[in-house]
Amino acid sequence: MLRPRITPCLLVHEGGLVKTVRFRDPTYVGDPINAVRIFNEKESDELVVLDIDATANGVAPDFAMIANLAAECRMPLCYGGGVTTVEQAKKIISLGVEKVALSAAAVADPALISAISDAVGRQSTVVVIDVRKRTLGGKFDVYTHNGTRKAGGTAIEFAAAMEAAGAGEIVLNSIDRDGTMKGYDVALARQLRAAVNIPISILGGAGSLDDIEELVREIGVIGAVAGSLFVFKGRYRAVLINYPQPGAKEELVQRAMKR
Repeated sequence: MLRPRITPCLLVHEGGLVKTVRFRDPTYVGDPINAVRIFNEKESDELVVLDIDATANGVAPDFAMIANLAAECRMPLCYGGGVTTVEQAKKIISLGVEKVALSAAAVADPALISAISDAVGRQSTVVVIDVRKRTLGGKFDVYTHNGTRKAGGTAIEFAAAMEAAGAGEIVLNSIDRDGTMKGYDVALARQLRAAVNIPISILGGAGSLDDIEELVREIGVIGAVAGSLFVFKGRYRAVLINYPQPGAKEELVQRAMKR
């Protein structure tokens, strides 16, 4: 039975763990392996790791880093960054990673999603859609390469196309809310939920557990993904890897699902 998931998202930049604000100004917050160990101890539902250098620099995934992360991780792991071929996706899965995420490559070649889905399974094929709201009209455009390149079409249309191509999950990432800790875009999440039938996750804006509870209460079974919330603590954003205790997490989900 599917249930809401609360998922930390780790950004890797130049080998270190960083956090951005609106995809800019990466701040170093620690070592990725150490963060994985802490999330193991805290019994995180799953973990998303995105290498934000790979696609931007046009390089292949760092398989040695991925192998080290997978060997340490005791929860389902999703990796994204630099994946452009079926062979790369298969290798990542062979290293012990449960899901492979694509973004720019999915925009450039939607058929690649079908091929990867056939090769590693639909449940292991994730598309991350980075979106920014238009100044006029209220629609959301798709961006790639760390928010520097605008793609064609709208976010919701693209999500539906990715489901049709074979994606098993959509992660919708708000550039506007990234690192702001001002809450998820629940209205956008509702649009996505109405447009696709596969599992969805929302990333960008979570600043408290109340934000996660609101997202689950309004959308239902969804992945609540967060970066800043799980690497910072307090109004001064002191670096502290954290995650709700199992009992508190279950209470949050139960309250939200009683909507």
